[in-house]
Amino acid sequence: MITMTNLNKIYRTEEIETLALNGINFQVKEGEFVSIMGPSGCGKSTLLNVLGLIDTANDGEYQFLEQNVTGLNERQRANIRKGNIGFVFQSFNLIDELTVFENVELPLLYLKVSASDRKKKVNDVLERMEIMHRKNHFPQQLSGGQQQRVAVARAVVASPKVILADEPTGNLDSKNGDEVMNILTQLNEAGATIIMVTHSPTYAEYGNRTVHLFDGKIVTENLNGQFHV
Repeated sequence: MITMTNLNKIYRTEEIETLALNGINFQVKEGEFVSIMGPSGCGKSTLLNVLGLIDTANDGEYQFLEQNVTGLNERQRANIRKGNIGFVFQSFNLIDELTVFENVELPLLYLKVSASDRKKKVNDVLERMEIMHRKNHFPQQLSGGQQQRVAVARAVVASPKVILADEPTGNLDSKNGDEVMNILTQLNEAGATIIMVTHSPTYAEYGNRTVHLFDGKIVTENLNGQFHV
């Protein structure tokens, strides 16, 4: 499903050049749940942004769904993102002026799904996330845990092939964090491929495999309880 080969990402300013990703070789199979760990500034979020076609690498190759997406422009990347990739962020990124229903509906509007199908899909996913009773509320009327449930609902409403989660429990207490991880596990068991950045060793263990980054490089992997260098 995903293959990165010798991928590099460099950020340049007038005074400094930063190698954010350094020779990344990375594969994800359909149906996997992969956790990404590493210290702050090691390239985790950069890797997730390149995986999600929000950002592009400077060189190397990225194959997504058997298509070489290296070098595509923003419009082309956006067309691939739609319907294929769902995002869950630490800060929820909900739109305050929209209700829960309207926030979750947004990806379906971009995909030009009919009104009747949108209503059914949104209601179904809100039921699944156990947040249906808040469908007409606004984000600021919800707890952090409830907002993250809405964010997950928005990420999965279009049945994407891949869910990218960037510190999805970072702003939550342990109870709500556990609930979000259980939801992600259920989605994975239902067939979704999940790639999650986390600082938590406990939550990383929810994945089938843990990839460790350091200074923009993959340095180790944890696979089914076995340590690989």
